[in-house]
Amino acid sequence: MNLVRLLALVVLLALGSPAPPARAAAAAAAAAAAADTVRVKVLAINDFHGSLKTPPGRVRVADAQDAARVREVRAGGAGQLATRLQELKAKNPQHIVVAAGDLVGASPLLSALFHDEPTIEALSRMGLELSAVGNHEFDRGAAELLRLQQGGCAPQGCRGPQPFAGAGFQYLAASTVERSSGRLLLPAYRIKRLAGVPIAFIGLTLKGTPGMVVQSGVRGLVFRDEARTVNALVPQLRRQGVEAIVLLIHQGGVPGDPEEPVSESDTADCPTLRGPIVDIVRRLDRAVDVVISGHTHRAYNCRIDGRLLTSAGSHGRLLTEIDLELDARRGDVVSATARNHVVDADATPADAQQTALIEAYERLAEPLAQRIVAPLAAPLSRRADASGESALGQLIADAQLAATRAVGAQLALMNPGGIRADLVPQQDGLLRYEQLFAVQPFGNRLVTMTLSGRQLRTLLEQQWLRQPLAAGRVLQVSQGFGYAWDAARPPGQRVVEDSLRLHGRPLAADAAVRVTVNSFMAEGGDRFSVLREGSDRQTGASDLDALEAYLKTRPALPRMPRLERLH
Repeated sequence: MNLVRLLALVVLLALGSPAPPARAAAAAAAAAAAADTVRVKVLAINDFHGSLKTPPGRVRVADAQDAARVREVRAGGAGQLATRLQELKAKNPQHIVVAAGDLVGASPLLSALFHDEPTIEALSRMGLELSAVGNHEFDRGAAELLRLQQGGCAPQGCRGPQPFAGAGFQYLAASTVERSSGRLLLPAYRIKRLAGVPIAFIGLTLKGTPGMVVQSGVRGLVFRDEARTVNALVPQLRRQGVEAIVLLIHQGGVPGDPEEPVSESDTADCPTLRGPIVDIVRRLDRAVDVVISGHTHRAYNCRIDGRLLTSAGSHGRLLTEIDLELDARRGDVVSATARNHVVDADATPADAQQTALIEAYERLAEPLAQRIVAPLAAPLSRRADASGESALGQLIADAQLAATRAVGAQLALMNPGGIRADLVPQQDGLLRYEQLFAVQPFGNRLVTMTLSGRQLRTLLEQQWLRQPLAAGRVLQVSQGFGYAWDAARPPGQRVVEDSLRLHGRPLAADAAVRVTVNSFMAEGGDRFSVLREGSDRQTGASDLDALEAYLKTRPALPRMPRLERLH
């Protein structure tokens, strides 16, 4: 007796012999269809950035019952994230936990002080199995990324409470190739069988990674086109009998309204989503069923050309639950739905194992983390105004100028992407090293170089040239320097002619100017390639030491406009 007949008989017996033939037939068909499919669960995070403890700030969440209502929630923390993962895993034993990169890098002191080993250990313990490599995984270079994967002490020595065994999950990097050998730095994909069906998980980072990290960290590596890399793998996977394909990619998009609260509703079309991920998804082979993305720190559950695209925001504040229905015989995805869950830090008990791990590292980090830096009367925000300036950005630029005046610096410029958090004192009004480190966690050094006035103007135009977002990447400038820019003009022509002023005087094209930037920018990071042309370079203190010294010697200055935006 075949499966369909057997199920039909079971249904008839359950309904009783008098059941109408139509009702019995429909029930039998439904039972047979259910037996032909299986359901599996994929749980995903992205851009965790070493956020072992609940990060500052709150997540604005749209009320599921009333869209007009918005609640603000403290969210995140490794202990709470682990608990929520366990709760969602329990809904379906056929599950896997995955990530879309930037698990480490730009991390709080608690993780960064130990070379992000605590984060790797925490994510391994909560059951992460696979992750794409993000651009921040290359912050300390490819060799350090491989050490995090394989284990062993950092070059600076072992600092943790136990030997570091390496990641309990596998990093995937399908598009990252060693130039000399042509070999992949890490595996391109892994195949996982869930409910008897093989599912391929491909992982990769964005091809623009070399422009986002210190050049020495990716020297000798090639980052290939995302969609072409994935499409080339599809025939290989199909030869292995794989029809269900999930892409983990460290690239993303931005919803149309930047102030829109996070939604915990099911998947919907996202007509206003913009950014590189939209084009990538549209170029993918139709064999790719689900795309789990990251990088932009924005949360969304979308369908692009009918295909599921998700992102869980950043810092472990959200967790994406994806339910797949698979054809049990053909192995293909029949349907895919997703929902983002806010990891409510106040309503979710912390996992005991995570708590013990964090406390062990906190004991080692406490003497440095709690060291008092200076009093600070009020928080300083990194949020930019319409001209592109922020109070914190101005402070950092001023600090870097002060730290390098001895080598002739006349102005300093700070990339906004290097400012990772607001500067927020503790309740006693004192700023401690832990809060300072959260602002500038990269360990960059200050580099002072000579540029001509013409090169400086070219540098300022690069704020809007080939940048990932239309708003550009407006540099923060130190006191005494300023200029005007016109948003109505095309990129490459936005700096107003003859508007550059240094201490109130026009800056001539052939003038020689000593400019300070961080070492990341000095290598052309964030697409500021003209900085590679700077001459007479001198490397000085770390950016963090400069900021600490500045805060100790003078209070935060009142904010004064330095840039003028037209239109």
